[in-house]
Amino acid sequence: MEPIEIVITVVRVWLGVVMTAHGVNHARSLDGTAKWFGSKGFRQATMQARGSAFGEIAIGLALVTGLLTIFAAAGLVSIMAVAFWSIHRFAGFFVFSRPDEGYEYVATAALAAIAVATHGPGPLSLDEALGLADRFDETTGLVVALLGLAAAAGQLALFWRMPPPKSDD
Repeated sequence: MEPIEIVITVVRVWLGVVMTAHGVNHARSLDGTAKWFGSKGFRQATMQARGSAFGEIAIGLALVTGLLTIFAAAGLVSIMAVAFWSIHRFAGFFVFSRPDEGYEYVATAALAAIAVATHGPGPLSLDEALGLADRFDETTGLVVALLGLAAAAGQLALFWRMPPPKSDD
């Protein structure tokens, strides 16, 4: 394996581990996750919580195994774009700006996912084993990953509204 293949595989697997962990965390308390989504302006918060938990776990496992990698990467881009727009952009760049933290993490995860989709999953992947890795060139990987932004825009347009400012009662 070339050094870039090792690096892209490590990045892909790590993104998958992180996304799976996020999904499991959301799934552990769907009621709490739904309440939090509702407080952040998401309509149909229970559906959003379930979709978030399932989607993050599925995307994470797909990235860990390298199965349908460009589509999993697009899903990760979508999730990070929704998180950026609805939560993190208000807190600034750094993640230590509590309570909702800044956008450095979500931007980094999205850009890493775009890099993985553009390069491909690497030789240690189910895509490679199944002969799927060669079906998508770099441009296709980039375009599919960026379609995650369109999916995010659709979700935000349908399900998110800026929550009213908290009153100082």
